[in-house]
Amino acid sequence: MLVRRLVALYSGLWLYGFSMAVMIRAGLGLDPWDVFHQGVAEHVPISFGMVTAVTGVVVLLLWIPLRQKPGLGTISNVIVIGISVDAGLWLLPDWQSLPAQIAAMLLAVVLNAAATVLYIGAGMGPGPRDGLMTGLVRRTGWSVRLIRTTIEVTVLAIGFVLGGSVGIGTLVYAFGIGPLIQLMIPLVDRHLPGFHHQRVTEPVLVPEPVTPQPDSAT
Repeated sequence: MLVRRLVALYSGLWLYGFSMAVMIRAGLGLDPWDVFHQGVAEHVPISFGMVTAVTGVVVLLLWIPLRQKPGLGTISNVIVIGISVDAGLWLLPDWQSLPAQIAAMLLAVVLNAAATVLYIGAGMGPGPRDGLMTGLVRRTGWSVRLIRTTIEVTVLAIGFVLGGSVGIGTLVYAFGIGPLIQLMIPLVDRHLPGFHHQRVTEPVLVPEPVTPQPDSAT
């Protein structure tokens, strides 16, 4: 089981980063946290993946007053996704035709959902952004939906002002990722423990970079 969980964790994290790269190359808009990452990357001399990793570290520092404890998955999230997204951006071209962009955008959302199911299914700790959300929920007593929406609207607005890409892909991601994750959960539910634990303790969350709540990123 440990080997299975580790394979699910690292394959899920790598696929998550790669799906981010596909979404960026599609050029039709990103999820809120990636809008933020892209906006920041426009103003600093480091790569998109490095911005993602540095943001993850900063968010982890916010765990300290919330008394959140990171797991192997949390630390791995910061490192693996940053490397994977940069590798994907190096490998993939910019698609120029609208049909190719739409196909890439839809593929990115499906890949992201599959990556999320693998990563959460491993049950080895939340990503930095999801941990921030659950920590705030526990400390404030506010709803998951309110906390998540507040965080995502904030990072989306900041990222948009900084030059991050907002478009139809942002909406497709927001409305598509939750149902896709829910659809894919049964495929791993019997083989990985992460969703069993989540059902007992808290709503299942989308991993890093953070996306709209499926009650099932970033």
